Amino acid sequence: MSASVFLITPPFTQLNTPYPATAYLKGFLNTKNISSFQADLGIEVTLALFSKAGLQQLFGGITTEGKELSENILRIIALQNDYIETVDSVTNFLQGKNPTLAHLICKRNFLPEASRFAQLDDLNWAFGSMGTQDKAKHLATMYLEDLSDLIMECVDPHFGFSRYAERLGRSANTFDELYGALQKEYTYIDNILINILAERMATVQPALVAISVPFPGNLYASFRCAQWIRKNYPGTKIAMGGGFPNTELRSLSDARVFEFFDFITLDDGEAPVENLVQHIEGKIPVESLKRTFVLADGKVVYINNKACTDYKQGQVGTPDYSDFLLDSYISAIEVINPMHSLWSDGRWNKLTMAHGCYWGKCTFCDISLDYIRAYQPITASLLCDRIEEIVAQTGQTGFHFVDEAAPPALMRALALEIIRRKINISWWTNVRFEKSFTRDLCLLLKESGCIAVSGGLEVASDRLLELIQKGITVAQVAKVNKHFTEAGIMVHAYLMYGFPTQTAQETIDSLEMVRQMFQSGILQSAFWHQFAMTAHSPVGLEPEKYKVKKVNAEIGTFANNDIVHIDPTGADHETFSLGLKKSLLNYMHGACFDFPLQKWFEEKVPKTTIAPDYIANLLNEEEYTSVKPTAKVVWLGKQPTVEYITKSKKGNTWEMASLTFHSKQSTINIKVNKEEGTWLVNILDNLSPAHIKTYSIQEVKESYENAGFDDFELFWENKPVNGLYKFGLLSL
Repeated sequence: MSASVFLITPPFTQLNTPYPATAYLKGFLNTKNISSFQADLGIEVTLALFSKAGLQQLFGGITTEGKELSENILRIIALQNDYIETVDSVTNFLQGKNPTLAHLICKRNFLPEASRFAQLDDLNWAFGSMGTQDKAKHLATMYLEDLSDLIMECVDPHFGFSRYAERLGRSANTFDELYGALQKEYTYIDNILINILAERMATVQPALVAISVPFPGNLYASFRCAQWIRKNYPGTKIAMGGGFPNTELRSLSDARVFEFFDFITLDDGEAPVENLVQHIEGKIPVESLKRTFVLADGKVVYINNKACTDYKQGQVGTPDYSDFLLDSYISAIEVINPMHSLWSDGRWNKLTMAHGCYWGKCTFCDISLDYIRAYQPITASLLCDRIEEIVAQTGQTGFHFVDEAAPPALMRALALEIIRRKINISWWTNVRFEKSFTRDLCLLLKESGCIAVSGGLEVASDRLLELIQKGITVAQVAKVNKHFTEAGIMVHAYLMYGFPTQTAQETIDSLEMVRQMFQSGILQSAFWHQFAMTAHSPVGLEPEKYKVKKVNAEIGTFANNDIVHIDPTGADHETFSLGLKKSLLNYMHGACFDFPLQKWFEEKVPKTTIAPDYIANLLNEEEYTSVKPTAKVVWLGKQPTVEYITKSKKGNTWEMASLTFHSKQSTINIKVNKEEGTWLVNILDNLSPAHIKTYSIQEVKESYENAGFDDFELFWENKPVNGLYKFGLLSL
């Protein structure tokens, strides 16, 4: 199984699906005939830990003498045999291998229960009588969370399912604390990790180990891996890349980092990794490396060969998910909200529709960096080729498009191509809540398999949305979310508090807007984030423009991204954190809409200035949309059955076409003149996505007039033809 490159994702990212960075790189290396092997060490460590042998070892190593342990932990230790005897069954169930266990779990006398179960919601209300699988997943997730509490209190305080030793990586201006931790003996989790890594290294025998570090919570484990490889395989070169170095390590100068790594690359990894392979093979000198930090004469040096260009998105190949333990990932439901659970439940193949962001203006975002700034879409045809390849490879038909913001025009083209090829997938993605998402576009996306979207509502205040340069208004978001929801697409909103100059009044008014959106049913899930000023965002680059001040502008020798700042004109944002999150958790469960907002906060907060029916009134407004002549017309319905009938009145007879349309749920019949009926049947066939050509409304009108008919608008926009808009006739 030896390979030139060993691609590693260190613990921990997600339990339910592989993080896609190494799959992208492996797909690219395939196009260059460079052999590679990839491993998600996070899921492998998790499976070793949460197994019968793993728990026997865990409990066997815990001593209670001389320790002050919480009552909760003492209870878990007392029930250790119950945990040891049930853990393999639970893991298998969460891997989808033993679905009938759900009935036993739901009886509530199979699993041992500790403090996490005290937080359970009314499960019958949440899941109903039919949701046995989801209910059992939620209970099994609480079981694992109880065990994680045990690990954190007794064995390894850094442990977390998706964040390991995150505090050591977050905003680490200096390398001192992390370096110090790496000089200590291995933690319990470290030992499991290194045992797995040792097995993999012995099998793969790579010339280059490329470690992807997407988040601060992967950083510590990445250094532990590199440290062990450096000691045991001194001839193997080690590189780091990924989201964390791309944002945090752009001004790296601490030479001690290179005791662990030989190279650190920035931004898109394809060209830098290809050059590293060529350099290690002796084909190019170190000066030819692309966007790479190295140590030269004891100093950190950044090399960027400008003559080497990056690959276009059409050249990087299809992400390759082979080598991953795809049937071993764990689906968990921590929060019972159906939209919220998508992040942790189910296996999602990750893809992007475009590189970068088509909007690229939000002032809190790292828009100066290439991964946002360099926008480059992929064609719908190539995207569908990749979708079909990945489905064939993984057997999984769920896709999460992980774009910064998926472009509406490309989403439309992708949906039409998916329908044309008859590809059956479920997919979701991140969007901007912009006016392009009309009722008809949302219906098209739904037809192609779109089940959910997530997007930034951010501060839910028009003044602040303008300051953020989001390009949307609260009213627009409400109407767009209505279109998504009525089409059957779930909506998640990213919410932000603490943006520069945000007042207490604006924070409470934002919460009221969010409350009303949940109550109106146009928002299914959301999450509040506190604003963080980053070095590469417009706010971070020009803080005075946004009336905030940097507390410490000194550039550190290690990580530099999050900037501590003060907001002299804004509220004390920290005081709102708990209340915002508590209220949101209740709204996501459809509860407490009638609570006064003050009830969520311990401190006195202003009364909202938003009318209680503000969102409801917006949604009740009649929407007038003028269809442009260039708008595309699509017919998603089936071809009608046609019957010709003769009508007579006062001695006159004429022929009519009776067209019967069947959808999956209902039937409609329309009657038009025979000649117009014949034309309508033919044009609907031409408007089907089965054909590559799409017709504009102007071309449809010309076809009608060329057939010898007058007054197209009278025929097309009135009964009975406009009844077809509920049966799959769309203007896009």
